[in-house]
Amino acid sequence: MELRHRLSVASCALALAIAGCGASNDPTKPGSDGPDPNDTRAVALQCITEEEGLEAQTSGEKSILVGNDPGGPRVEFFLSTGEAESQQFKGEAQEAEQVGAALVFVNQGSEEDLESLEKCLQDVQ
Repeated sequence: MELRHRLSVASCALALAIAGCGASNDPTKPGSDGPDPNDTRAVALQCITEEEGLEAQTSGEKSILVGNDPGGPRVEFFLSTGEAESQQFKGEAQEAEQVGAALVFVNQGSEEDLESLEKCLQDVQ
């Protein structure tokens, strides 16, 4: 059953990757119709940059980096709250705050920036 689930997830990810070829992955760029409402990372990125006015960009397949400083906050997205919790239980998310299915790695982020991130992440959950 677990193998079937993993294959299903991999197939969905592949289909999404193929469908996204040639399209802009950055919902903040001009000409974009906005993010897919089912893509929590894209919706959160739009909130962070447009509504909260913070500089942020996607990183890898499931993260958002906030600010221009390498020591700035990082948000990592998971499929479920359980998956995010398991990262904490495994010790792979030390000093991270869980907001729904996302983990916010505070790093050297200001209190104001962190409040903005929490607001956006709560809005997309």
